[in-house]
Amino acid sequence: MCLDPRRERQQARLRLHDEHQDTSAPGWLRLLELVEEAAADGREVFRPLTELSPDERRQIVTLPPTIARLTAVKHLVLYGSNLVRIPPQIGAMTALEEFSPYTSYRLHWFPYEITRCPNLTRSTVSTRALYGNFKYRSPFPELQPEPVPPGDRGAACSVCDEPIGQAGAHQVWISLRVATDVLPLLVNACSPACVQALPRPAEDYVPTPHAGGPEVVQPGGRW
Repeated sequence: MCLDPRRERQQARLRLHDEHQDTSAPGWLRLLELVEEAAADGREVFRPLTELSPDERRQIVTLPPTIARLTAVKHLVLYGSNLVRIPPQIGAMTALEEFSPYTSYRLHWFPYEITRCPNLTRSTVSTRALYGNFKYRSPFPELQPEPVPPGDRGAACSVCDEPIGQAGAHQVWISLRVATDVLPLLVNACSPACVQALPRPAEDYVPTPHAGGPEVVQPGGRW
């Protein structure tokens, strides 16, 4: 697991995973097909990784933006994935009720856009792998200018959905309860005003939106 609470001095060198998705990989091409099939037949449960070989699953580090078309899916199952991020288009999955990325140990954060799923009430997440998790208070990576490529973060503001200008996004972390769990969410805001408009973070977590880094003081924990 990437976040190992037994490793000392991890806080000083923690960084976001920066792997780029190989869009020519067989696993990725098959995943695109599976998303299209699910969108076409209107299925309510989507388990794409079960349709891939072990090698193909290892090729997948994100999901395609076309998951926005999965408006009938109520349960998204991603057990044991190699994912390092979820695209903001998950916010368009408005029927989503349950999200299960359990044992996806490289998935340390989620896009703020997941809060747009109004029916999402159940989740199964490996919380010990999350930044700022309650048990270990794993540190948040410091957000440098544009640490997440535009293709991965989307072109619109996480808060107001307006286009992000040429100056780039105002990026902050915030910990909010989403379904069953408190998740570390990455916000890509178009302006300081949208950062100010964010809701109050979950109780017993960092009390304000922040840019990460070793200077961020977290409540309790073992760090």
